[in-house]
Amino acid sequence: MTTGNVTMNEMSKLIEFDNVSIQRETTMALHNVTFSIDEGEHVAILGPNGCGKSTLIKAITRECYPRFADESSIRMWGEQIWTLFDLRAKLGIVTNDLVSYCTQPYSIRETVLSSFFGSVGIWPNHHVTPEMEARADVVMEFFEISHLQDRLMTEVSSGEARRAVFARALAHDPKALVLDEPTNSLDVRAQLEVREAVRKLAANGVSVIVVTHYLPDIIPEIKRVVSLKKGRLYFDGPKEELLTSERMQELFEVPVQVEQAGGFYRLNLE
Repeated sequence: MTTGNVTMNEMSKLIEFDNVSIQRETTMALHNVTFSIDEGEHVAILGPNGCGKSTLIKAITRECYPRFADESSIRMWGEQIWTLFDLRAKLGIVTNDLVSYCTQPYSIRETVLSSFFGSVGIWPNHHVTPEMEARADVVMEFFEISHLQDRLMTEVSSGEARRAVFARALAHDPKALVLDEPTNSLDVRAQLEVREAVRKLAANGVSVIVVTHYLPDIIPEIKRVVSLKKGRLYFDGPKEELLTSERMQELFEVPVQVEQAGGFYRLNLE
């Protein structure tokens, strides 16, 4: 699960947005957004609710398309056209909708294995191979949920369920994971568990892209932040330059103070 000692300059582009504008119903959700992320890079996509983060994710998954196709492009690993099967093999995406969808009365093991079939749970027509079983063992051990594998998803804690969905996304051994609001609606203990799981991913060679409005989700391994505001690119650069009280007050449009400790940042209302 490691990429080896490859320098950033030798890595290919994982995601490239070039002049992307997307309209959803009557609202222009993204306006001329341009940025790229290198393979192996860890990045946070930060912004308040309604800034266009969800639309950006849907553009990556091909649920939304640029309004002016001839004047813009979205590339993944240099390619504009992907089949969903090929994209799933290289990019895992975990959203809160997926976590809710996966929280059904199937065991954690079944939930992880179901990734190979695009389902939730194992059905009678599914043929689980020894290779799939072995891969499930690897990812459950990685997220420290092997001892829970026979428990139903509806019977484990919210943090354990989220780690199970992370394991499901990692079953195909993708090169990158996009995590949408990874600690949303979790209690303090579950937030800590999930952040530690994300840090393990980052340390083991998987590109981590965290989409969030919550500063503590920006783990120390993330060095760069791409920020959106009202559908436009607000900032793209080192996190230390953006995560200041002045810049966060401008981004969220409320009086705030930013605190930093142990490599994590926190936003406090004044």
